[in-house]
Amino acid sequence: MSKLQSLFSTYFDESQVYFDVPMYKHTSFRIGGEAKVLYLPNSIEDIKKVIEISQKNSIPYYIIGNGTNLLVKDNGFDGVIIKIAKNMNSIKLVSDNKIYAQSGTSFSALSNFALKNSLKGLEFASGIPGTVGGAVTMNAGAHGGEIKDFVINVDILNSNNEFENKDCNDMGFVYRNSNVSKENYIVLGANFILEHGKYEDIMENMKQIILKRKNSQPLDMPSAGSTFKRPPNNFAGKLIMECGLAGYTIGGAKVSEKHCGFILNTGNAKAEDVLKLIDYIINKVEQKYNITLEPEIKIIGR
Repeated sequence: MSKLQSLFSTYFDESQVYFDVPMYKHTSFRIGGEAKVLYLPNSIEDIKKVIEISQKNSIPYYIIGNGTNLLVKDNGFDGVIIKIAKNMNSIKLVSDNKIYAQSGTSFSALSNFALKNSLKGLEFASGIPGTVGGAVTMNAGAHGGEIKDFVINVDILNSNNEFENKDCNDMGFVYRNSNVSKENYIVLGANFILEHGKYEDIMENMKQIILKRKNSQPLDMPSAGSTFKRPPNNFAGKLIMECGLAGYTIGGAKVSEKHCGFILNTGNAKAEDVLKLIDYIINKVEQKYNITLEPEIKIIGR
């Protein structure tokens, strides 16, 4: 047993901690080497404890939800992956138009919960596979909606591993970003305020959004969603397509013909294939349009 395994076996319940875990099993890309430790917290106190021990022992750690916006490198992650989506995923109605959701809650589940209570506004989340924590972190949005428009406040752990409740205005929400990464916050949950609507109208809107997503996105193959952020006054997928890169392949990684903003795992892709393809795309778009695309996906590992 390694020193790290001995340490975590001492402090944590064996049902919550796993060693040498292949991360391809925990990402939507289905790519990634082994994490030394995978930890499944049940509570805020669990998260605080694992961070405290990791920091005290100089062990790197990284928080994930469902791994839907994540690429783990082939050599894996030499530390602790804290996966909140497994156990910290409760939703509750706080009042007739307010919802609280833990950060591990599926964003689509939050949208469905709003529907059941005839609350409108979160239909754009329909079919999005990420979690509330990830959605808050990146200010997720689609079809004209952004999460910042509905957040009242957010529960976080700050960089000192202390609990805080942050008002929406203090979260620094901008396009596909927030203060979470900059300030090294960990999102624990959020309160949302919505408007009352007709169940049938909300349902129809959700159906249309899901249909549009199915028709425009390659949902039948592993990916991490949109690979690049949208550049100002343009679209990454459009620029990539106009560079003639639809279907372009490096190893097992491929630019989707259906939506060029997606990089797909054709079945045997390595993280190195994806990284090379990202660099290739960035260079081609920069050469043709003098626009530098910025990856939207998170990349971790050795």
